[in-house]
Amino acid sequence: MTSLDCNEPSKKPLSCGCGCSSNTDQKMSIPALPPIDKRGHIMCRISDKFRMNYSVAPGLYSIGNPDELSPVLVTANYRLTCDHLRKAMEKSSIWVLVIDTKGINVWCAAGKGTFGTSELINRIKCTKLDTIVRHRNLILPQLGAPGVSAHQITKATGFSISYGPVLASDIPAYLEAGKKATSEMRIIQFPLRERIILTPMELLPALKKYFWLILGIMVFMGIQPSGILYKPAFANSWPLIAIGLISIITGSVIFPVLLPVIPFRSFALKGMILGVIAIAPSLLLCDNIYHGSLFLASASILFNIALISYLSLNFTGCTPFTNISGVKLEMKFSVPVYISMCIISSVLLIIFKLQEWGIV
Repeated sequence: MTSLDCNEPSKKPLSCGCGCSSNTDQKMSIPALPPIDKRGHIMCRISDKFRMNYSVAPGLYSIGNPDELSPVLVTANYRLTCDHLRKAMEKSSIWVLVIDTKGINVWCAAGKGTFGTSELINRIKCTKLDTIVRHRNLILPQLGAPGVSAHQITKATGFSISYGPVLASDIPAYLEAGKKATSEMRIIQFPLRERIILTPMELLPALKKYFWLILGIMVFMGIQPSGILYKPAFANSWPLIAIGLISIITGSVIFPVLLPVIPFRSFALKGMILGVIAIAPSLLLCDNIYHGSLFLASASILFNIALISYLSLNFTGCTPFTNISGVKLEMKFSVPVYISMCIISSVLLIIFKLQEWGIV
């Protein structure tokens, strides 16, 4: 892939596509946006490390055979975002100005400030965009609006700003209608399919951490005054391990699926409700799961409800239902509740173990 980062010198003076070549008499060679990477789409859904480095070099790209009158679309340099745009516009001829958002998608980058005014101004000047197109209009994604000051960009570069629709798939219709978006194009949807796609990035990290909790459960259930006994460690742990696995699946997968139908606005409270529904019925099998101990049952149920609620709250970063201030406010109240529930669970576990040893 040809690099378009104008801050890095290119050994090939015309390969940059940013207009930074010293030889301005020759026609600049502007690369096409890289082909869609289907394997990368899967990897960025299951690997956080891969996703954080899944980017396109910032600069100017082409799709099709654009000319000096072709539209200029601005996007983030997160590769998945660029691929969605390329797929939507594969039958068109346009310019794509990719700005440096540190590999973060448009919406998140706008909130973090990397999809911002200064970077866009810098990229317009760096690419010498005014020498490539005759018009003076840029089409920005609607979700990038919070990070951009349109009047400052116009003042600094002469380019006016138009905001396209929420979805890249609606851009062809938006352009065909003379850059007019319907009300449906402005509404952010979050259907079941989109929610399910996001669940692997919630489920897999939770499962990795749960491995250590499994070890902790086995050690706790096996510990006796004479030492750690392996037979009770394995025999008595598996029901608790199964309940914990149910909690992780409930908070990471079931919660996103049922998100719109669970009552209340608070994600933590939604998670609590779902946790009670998923875990409380296990009390009916107290003799089989909790060895007939109400202390162990209460400790497990409290902890797992808190776990489901925490995983549900963690999903706020994936949804259009929340904002930063709302999440901070919710965490201010929910995190102390989680800590309290874990402390109470720990005390109940200690009482259970002392009872098991015949001390109390």
